[in-house]
Amino acid sequence: MTTIKRRIEKIKSEIYVIGEMRPGSLTKQYRDPENRTGPYYQISYTHEMKSRTEYVRSEFVQEIKLEVKNYKRYKKLNSELVSLSIEFSKLTMKLRKERY
Repeated sequence: MTTIKRRIEKIKSEIYVIGEMRPGSLTKQYRDPENRTGPYYQISYTHEMKSRTEYVRSEFVQEIKLEVKNYKRYKKLNSELVSLSIEFSKLTMKLRKERY
């Protein structure tokens, strides 16, 4: 049980330092795909049940890539946090039940 609690605290501290984040997928597109000319970037994502696609200027591509990576890391950590929290809650209830 203390192992679960320690992992929960570690995940919380990892989430705290993630930094800026943004959902979605960043892709490189071409105005003329056949000749692969006129490259541009766009980010596609869903937020508040609305799908969106936005153009990204080339000078912001690296920043957006990091934000998308941070978001994916956050989602993974959050999922693990919820699973561990459920497990911890169940164990806590079981131990309390055994005392009575």
